[in-house]
Amino acid sequence: MPRQVLLFTGPWADLPLETLAVKANEWGYHGVELCGWGDHLEIQRAASDESYVPAKLDLLARHDLQLPVIANHKVGQCVSDVIDKRHHALVPDYIWGDGKPAGVQQRAAEEMTATFKIAEKLGASVVSGFTGSPIWSYVAGYPAPRPEFIAESLKQFAKQWNPILDVARDSGVRFAFEVHPGQIAFDLHSTEVVLDAMNNRDEFGLTFDPSHLHWQGVDPVEFLRRFADRIYHVHIKDAVLTLNGRSSVLTGYWPSGDPRRGFQFRSPGRGGIDWDAIIRGLNEIAYDGPLSVDWHDAGMEREFGVAEACQFVKRLDFDPPSHTRQAFRG
Repeated sequence: MPRQVLLFTGPWADLPLETLAVKANEWGYHGVELCGWGDHLEIQRAASDESYVPAKLDLLARHDLQLPVIANHKVGQCVSDVIDKRHHALVPDYIWGDGKPAGVQQRAAEEMTATFKIAEKLGASVVSGFTGSPIWSYVAGYPAPRPEFIAESLKQFAKQWNPILDVARDSGVRFAFEVHPGQIAFDLHSTEVVLDAMNNRDEFGLTFDPSHLHWQGVDPVEFLRRFADRIYHVHIKDAVLTLNGRSSVLTGYWPSGDPRRGFQFRSPGRGGIDWDAIIRGLNEIAYDGPLSVDWHDAGMEREFGVAEACQFVKRLDFDPPSHTRQAFRG
């Protein structure tokens, strides 16, 4: 049976959810991955106002949109990051407070805890998001970190996230951490290390977004096979390498769409990812969850692009064979 096609609402936070829901239905999406910024999902209101969650569900139901996943990437980033002025733009003022790093991290952790409780109320079984990283600045390799420092940082990461995941467990909701540059895990090997640091607890799984693996040179299908039992959610976003002898695979100081970047995001099917191989890989690991379009293409009008993306994913997806492999005949 074809998988649900969702719209990740984060890039559309400039539109009220009421407006976006109408459009998402017209574009052909089965549901949304509702993000915790803009007016799409306000965690504190959902926690304090008994009418808030039913009203959100009613709004989505009126437009025939399902809600299997919610997301809170921006707040999650602040749980384990080294906090600086950039983070002020990510979180509400009640989380930023006076901006002192320890307080921001603590309030972000409390908000993520609340996010899992709200997911349960909404009937969502997965929360996707970022975690931040206390050691991302060490990835470039100089000054080189001592192994014992990395080990201690991983212990600290686990100490920050395990209490949040305890609430996820009690709520019957899983966390799908998005493997991504800037996070504690960004490729296959770092993901192995982080899962081990979390004692492979069931609540801590992965959001698979092949675009972030592709531009780093990591084979997305190998990633799927390695973490077959940990893929809790899937984002659909394409990417293309634009290396010209002057740029690198690093983002650099340049915004999306700037020609000085060594890679660019593309609307699904318009980049360098082998999507047929991705679907075959998902079938191989028996992933039957939704496919969530995280649309980003600086060179395309977004409403045209996101409508096209929905139809692309629907055409792309296919079921595995209903029978076991047969021996060669003849």
